[in-house]
Amino acid sequence: MATPPPQHGAGPYPPYGPQQGSPFGPPGPAGGPYAVPQQPGPYAVARPGPYGPHHGQPVVHDCRICGSVPAAPGTVRGHQGMVVLMRFLRTEGPLCRDCGLATYRRMQSDTLWQGWWGPLSLFITPVTLLMNLGPRAAYYRLAPPAGAILRPLDPGRPLWRRPPALLLIAAAVLISFAFPTLVLLGILAGEGDDKPAPLIVGSCVRNEGGDLSKQKLLVTDCGSPNAQYRVSKQPTDQDWCGPRDFLAMPEYSADGTKLHCLTPLR
Repeated sequence: MATPPPQHGAGPYPPYGPQQGSPFGPPGPAGGPYAVPQQPGPYAVARPGPYGPHHGQPVVHDCRICGSVPAAPGTVRGHQGMVVLMRFLRTEGPLCRDCGLATYRRMQSDTLWQGWWGPLSLFITPVTLLMNLGPRAAYYRLAPPAGAILRPLDPGRPLWRRPPALLLIAAAVLISFAFPTLVLLGILAGEGDDKPAPLIVGSCVRNEGGDLSKQKLLVTDCGSPNAQYRVSKQPTDQDWCGPRDFLAMPEYSADGTKLHCLTPLR
């Protein structure tokens, strides 16, 4: 006699329909081994924060030269003028404080004496020097480097204590004082040329001012046909000039206060 087939829900096998908590069924309170976990695992995607995707924490860069932290992104630029040709140099970050300052000071110092030798370089070099001030400020704000793999670069002496910077400062000072100095020398030279030579008793002079009301007396050799007057004496209250004599202005005396008698030669 044949054995009847097992009825649904009876016998040693589970029912054909999906059951709660079975390996192929939807997750339930007692989910099977393939149920979707309810809480994120160790590789869950972090929610982006204001500084990057690391759970809202700021992104910390490491120095590309020594591997220390913290480091700041930035590009330090340099320029070389070669009369006709030119070179544009750059070093990109991120760099730590020591490596960044060392790079900035080296490239800035080289640009100060290598960047001016060309027509266009005269305009490019100042722009390059000013652009480097941004990375320099970022490096100065960093904390001292820590956790370095290699030894950080030595920043060395400040820029203004290096020879190229000192030469540039000296040139700027000389140029700033050159124009006032030239003006002062011109004034002194002009005053020296306008001051007449003092008259000496016994010497001869000629007047190039037209008449003695506009005196411009020049000392002349007494044997020259251009000589017009002889300086005869300095008048006093007891010994005044002769009736035909003329008086030379006080500025023709050594101290600028005394008169001289001019006797016509003919």
